[in-house]
This record gives sequence, C-alpha cells and structure tokens, in this order.
Amino acid sequence: MQPLVDRETVLVALIVLLVAYLAGSLPIGPIVVRLASGKNMLEEHSGRTGGTNAMRIAGFWAGALTALGDLAKGWASVALARALVPDVPLAHAAAGALAVVGHNASIFLIERVDGRVRLRGGAGGATAVGAGVALAPAVAWIILVGPLLLFGIGYASVATLTSGVLMTLVLAAQAVGGATPWAYVAFGVAAEGLMLLALRPNLARLRRGEERLVGWRARASKKPPRLSAPEAEPAGAPSRRAITRRQARP
Repeated sequence: MQPLVDRETVLVALIVLLVAYLAGSLPIGPIVVRLASGKNMLEEHSGRTGGTNAMRIAGFWAGALTALGDLAKGWASVALARALVPDVPLAHAAAGALAVVGHNASIFLIERVDGRVRLRGGAGGATAVGAGVALAPAVAWIILVGPLLLFGIGYASVATLTSGVLMTLVLAAQAVGGATPWAYVAFGVAAEGLMLLALRPNLARLRRGEERLVGWRARASKKPPRLSAPEAEPAGAPSRRAITRRQARP
C-alpha cells in the first residue's frame, strides 16, 4: 500500500512550516517603530507588535507600514507552502497558522520574567488575513473592511476578531462551492482561536469598560477637565476678602 504522502514531501512540508513560523516571527512593528520614533515598541501602550500599537506610538504611516508587513508575512508563508507542496492543502493551512503563531510569539522577541521565558508579539490579525488571501484571493476584501471596522468600532481587539470571523466565513463559502479545500476553513478556525488567546486581556478590559479606544472614538472620549467650583462660605460668615482687609489694617 502506497503512503498518502511520500517522505520527501513530508520533509519539504516540515521545512516549509519551520520557515513559516520564522517568517511570522519577523518583528516588523518593532523595527518600524524604532526607525520612526526611536522608541521600544514593547514598552509602549499595549506592548504588542501590531499595526494599531505602532500607530499609537509613531503615527498613522508607521501603523500602516507595520500592518502591510504583517500581511506580507502571512501571505508569503502560505504562498511558499503552495509552491513547494502544492498537493497538500493541510500544509498550506498549517503554514498560515504557524505564521500567526510566530507573529504572536516571536522567537526574535524573547524576554525573561521572574525566571520564565516569554515570547512577545501581537494578536495576529493582519498576519492571519495575509495568509487567508494566499489561500483564497476572495479574502482580500477584508483588507479594506478591516480599517473601517477598526476606526468605526473603535476597539482594535473587536475589529481583529471580527475580521477573523469574516475571513473564516469567506473560506467556508469557498469550500462549500468547491473552490478551495476544507483544510483552509480549519486554518480560519485555528487563526481565530489564536487571536482569541492573544486578546484575552483585551476582552477582560472590554467587559470592565476599560478597553483602549482608537481613532475618532478615542478623540471623542477625551473630555476637557471640569473646573472645580469655589468652596461655598457659610451664610452670615464674613467673606475671605473682608477678613483679609481687616488683617491688613494697622
């Protein structure tokens, strides 16, 4: 009985998956922010490496460039898998998922906290969408919808998760129509799970009403400080001005 996949294909697939993780790990955001502002992205605001945090730290164009770089990581990982192991759709899906894992837990952003090794990264939204586009070009419209969700809703975490759900629905529709394998839908589900895992602190803040806002909603929520009213003086008591005049008399 012949094996479903020969050993050479398995070896190539494993190498592709390793490359996908390393590609996802590339710290695009920290590099862009360092060049644009001289700041350490991991120490600013949310500490994440995605486009939203880059925008908060170094401005719109730094955020846009970071998001494009993160999209490219996901796209390139899946494109490589499809080129080298074209007949193994599960490898294509796994390459996309590992690119998201690399973005969220980058081997290039290791730190020690209380003796424990921690891999820093982002939430994986842009990298996941980039991988989704390489799996099914119909996902590309989410690249346009994503920013509208971000600035419309005002919460980066909600926009990220919503983009992941929309991507999975597109992949499912493609699979139902026979345009793509069902393994690609598994990628969408896995990517959404990875984003949920990364965004747990944000969801907790959202429930408490403490989640950070982005865009016009962030500006609209900033109210001018209220001036405190002067203390009222008891009825019948001499005014402070009168007391001051009395004290000034010889």
